[in-house]
Amino acid sequence: MPIKRRHFIATAGSLGLLTLAACSSDPVDIAESAGTTDATPAPTPAADTPAGAVELYDGGQVEPLGSEALLNPVGLKDRPIGGKGAKVVVIEYSSPTCPHCADFAAEVFPEFRKTYIDTGKVTFVFRPFARNVLDAVVFLLAEAAGKDKYFEVLDAYFRTANAWAVAEKPRDELEKIALQLGFSQESFEAALTNQDLFAGLESLRQQALDEFDVTGTPTFFINGNKIVGAPTLDRLAADIDPLLG
Repeated sequence: MPIKRRHFIATAGSLGLLTLAACSSDPVDIAESAGTTDATPAPTPAADTPAGAVELYDGGQVEPLGSEALLNPVGLKDRPIGGKGAKVVVIEYSSPTCPHCADFAAEVFPEFRKTYIDTGKVTFVFRPFARNVLDAVVFLLAEAAGKDKYFEVLDAYFRTANAWAVAEKPRDELEKIALQLGFSQESFEAALTNQDLFAGLESLRQQALDEFDVTGTPTFFINGNKIVGAPTLDRLAADIDPLLG
């Protein structure tokens, strides 16, 4: 889904507006309504490494995967899944309020994971791209949940986006889901006012805009080759298989 190349809630003071702005019923224009410029699972970490298979990442934060700029995210560390040292690195810039991201997660990702990620053939990186305040809330909550529940939180919000993203009071719906995921009201509020994490999300987004020309979500990079939009499994296979050797 296209995004606008404008600044996105960059000041520390704007964090105080986050909970208010999230009450808007228009998630795409939520950043502008806050006075700023500018059903479906997300990937979950692989289980134990299968016997005889390559070692797999577990979804925890890691140091940069390589020296190239694309493998050095600014603001937040990557949480890869899939094979360590795989020949192919697939990066997806995604946002919870993007229906195209949801379509990919529901229709393509499960088989892609089974074929390429869980077998260790590729390293897969889900990279947050906050298009609006609602996206930012979801990513702040996922980061606050920590390694063990990061992908569980993303999964829950991707699956229920059709409800909370269009709710009259989306913040209330986001909070209800958070409480079901084990957050308290206090930890929910603390996550939404974590200035360091929020700044990290903004830095990650700006890097994608400025350095990698990410103009919409989802955007994929396969060993640096950019794919705009949600690819089919056949399209992914056509790009990945020749690289596997």
